[in-house]
Order: sequence, then structure tokens, then C-alpha cells
Amino acid sequence: MRIAVDVMGGDHGCGVVIEGAKRALQADDKITAIYLVGNKAEIHAALPEGGFRDHRVRVIHAGEVINMDEEAATAVRRKRDASIVRAMELVRDQKADGVVSAGNTGAIFASASFKLKRIEGVRRGGIAAVIPTAKQDFVLMDSGANIECKPIDLAHFAIMGNIYSKEILGYANPRVGILSVGTEANKGNELTLGAFELLKKLPINFIGNVEGHDLFENHVDVVVCDGFVGNIVLKTCESLATAMFSLLKQELKVSARRQLGALLAMNAFRAIKKRMDPEVHGGAPLLGFNGAVMKAHGSARERAIANAIQVAARNVQNQVNTSIAREIARAKETLLAAESSVFPTEPA
Repeated sequence: MRIAVDVMGGDHGCGVVIEGAKRALQADDKITAIYLVGNKAEIHAALPEGGFRDHRVRVIHAGEVINMDEEAATAVRRKRDASIVRAMELVRDQKADGVVSAGNTGAIFASASFKLKRIEGVRRGGIAAVIPTAKQDFVLMDSGANIECKPIDLAHFAIMGNIYSKEILGYANPRVGILSVGTEANKGNELTLGAFELLKKLPINFIGNVEGHDLFENHVDVVVCDGFVGNIVLKTCESLATAMFSLLKQELKVSARRQLGALLAMNAFRAIKKRMDPEVHGGAPLLGFNGAVMKAHGSARERAIANAIQVAARNVQNQVNTSIAREIARAKETLLAAESSVFPTEPA
């Protein structure tokens, strides 16, 4: 597997991204090439003394960077020598199989849309965030790419999330649910009600609607929603986890007795922190494009970058996109028939 890494996108400089790439190469000998894409002078300055000493590493110069505050689509069109654009072009030109970037999410999505194009039959690509829970992780899709969706988009998200859950998380028969305001089939808005009718026609383990309190109770493995709702859920989960750990740390320092209790429970706290660690998955894949695309968090450190590269390589190895293309094509007639019955064409 050949992975192009945008080394200019993260918050901590290209040195952290390069070290993450080094760790990924050390951990996975199936990675045949890593392209470090970015400003050549900065890359060479950040390389460890003596370089990588790994024949699999290649440096690709890109003279521009798309900043976090830039309008994504405009910047991708204007900055043709941007690192994320050059990385996507390596996949487009079949020199690489996947891309990893910790940069501007919108720019990653826009450059994937412009350069890689969507898998045939997919109306909209989406971001599949993996959310850790106490028992079993779940896939949240879409988690921020598409603010406005149609029922067919949620059906496609269900298919793609189902495949990702199988191939990457290893779930044999993922439970797929629509995030709504009630579990009853008649609860929700026009989008979720229409999606419900489509998903129940698909050859997936569709369990119906799920509510917010179901997400962390091991009731569902793939949660389908539009990007507006999904991003709110994602950001809320992230901030709540941070707040809870901060509050726990604060309360444990109140008295000597609590401090002693915290010391005795230290291994339990470490186990919880490890279980809930978002760096395990390295980031979130953008599904539905002709290439494996991983979006790492802007604040990602070396370990998260390494894991993102390894997950991108697993996407390629497990042929996730091939499976998506096959299942989208297989479901096309079913979804068209279901759409025509749920949303009949109005007479002129």
C-alpha cells in the first residue's frame, strides 16, 4: 500500500507528522511507500539526523498550504500547489492508494471531490467518525461533511458505514440505526422518515431508529444521520469526555482520602483512558471517494498520525472502496424502486 501524507496540515508542525509516518513504517511492513507531501525545505529540516534510512520514503514538494480559516472550495481551486491538493493528485494519478491529512477538513473533502471524484453511484461522500464507548465502538456517519441531505444520502451512508464497520472494526453483522427523536417508525422529520423507508429495503441489519441515549449502551454499531446532526454529536461527545475527566481530576484532589482512593484506582483510570482514547483510530475516513482518505485531528500527535496511516493502509488492503462500489451498485435498483414508492412523482 502506498500512502500520501500531507505533512503541512497539523497544528504541531511537519516534524510531528513525519515522526508519525516513521512509526507507521516501523509498525507495518505492508506499507510499500509513504510520500511526504509539503514544503521540501521544511520537510528536510524536520527529518531526523540521517533521514529515515528507509527506501519507502519519498518527498514530494508542494509550495502552498491551505490554512484552517480559508474557504475550502475556493482555496483548493486557487492553491493548485497546496500540499493536500498534491497529495490527492498522487492518488488520482495512481502513484498512491490513499491520503492522510490533519489539515482543513473542508479542503480535504473538496480536494477529494475535485481530484478523486466519488465512487460511481454515490451521491455524496461522508465522514465516518469512530466513537469509542465502554463496550464497543460505533461508526457515526455523516459526522460533518454534508449539512443538507436527502433520504438517499442516508441510505448510502448506511451502506458505506456498514462496510467500514465490517472491514475495519471487524463486526460480522453490524446493527445499523437512524439517529432520531424516538425509536418508533413514525418519529422524526421528513429526512429520517424517508430514510427509514429506504433502509428497511436494504440487505443490512437495520434496527430502525435510535435515540441519543442508545449510543453508549451498545445498542447500535452504525449510526446514520446528516452532517449537521452528526457534527454536533461528535463535538459534544469530544467535549463531554474532556469535561468529565477534568471534573474527575478536580474532585479527586479535594481531600487526602480522595487522593489515596485515586492512587488505589490508578490502574482502573488508566484502563478507562486507554479504552476511550480517540487516537486509536487516528482520525476519521472520508468514505465514498476513489481512494482511501483519512482525516486526522488537527491536534493529532505522532501516535495518532501513525494510526491514521495504518488505518488508511487497512482500507486499501481490505478493499473497502471495492466493496462500497459493489454494494452501492447492487442496491441501486432497490433504492430507486423504494424512492418512487415513498416519494411518487407529482403530476404536472
